Amino acid sequence: MSRRILIVEDDADTREFIAKGFAEEGYTVEACEDGREGLYHATDGGFDAIILDRMLPGLDGLSLVKSLRAAGLKTPVLMLTAMSAVDERVKGLRAGADDYLVKPFSFQELHARIEALLRRPQETEEASVLTCRDLKMDLLTRRVTRGDREITLTPREFQILEFFLRRKNRVVSRTMLLEGVWDYHFDPNTNVVDVHISKLRRQLDEGGGEPLIETVRGAGYMMSDG
Repeated sequence: MSRRILIVEDDADTREFIAKGFAEEGYTVEACEDGREGLYHATDGGFDAIILDRMLPGLDGLSLVKSLRAAGLKTPVLMLTAMSAVDERVKGLRAGADDYLVKPFSFQELHARIEALLRRPQETEEASVLTCRDLKMDLLTRRVTRGDREITLTPREFQILEFFLRRKNRVVSRTMLLEGVWDYHFDPNTNVVDVHISKLRRQLDEGGGEPLIETVRGAGYMMSDG
């Protein structure tokens, strides 16, 4: 059974060049030129990989890949761009792309990169419940409990707590929190992290519970199993 690949590229020559190359390699190819159309086809499912242009009419590539990941679609995505700046590549990878290729490119390199993505083991289904000691976070219902007590958190506090739970037993620095939660890629010289951590600690430890978030002097914070 041949591999199915979706190409979302608004430049007709580039689109046809890629489609012809993969068809000759035995792939079943589907191609479109508009971001919204690409999102429709991608979420319809059944593709083994997606080749996605960064700049598209209707819906840009970054927004498209973010929508795919938000919908839980794990299909490997290789993003194409005419912009070679490191910051642009980082944006694409952070949005959820698996690889990045700068135009102009050779078909041989594109083909090799797609083959490498297809060789990666399939991701196992992500856990919908995160825990630490007697704390439980249900990502589907957005419910947080500690023992029998339900904890009401703001969306930002929920995001911070999820960030800690996904890095349980590891030191989390202030910079990691600024980048991962606030999307600041510089230090804005604010105490926003400290204020939110302080409030979150009070919420989690209310009623005399054993502290869950520890301060690691000179390094940051850590949530550990004990």
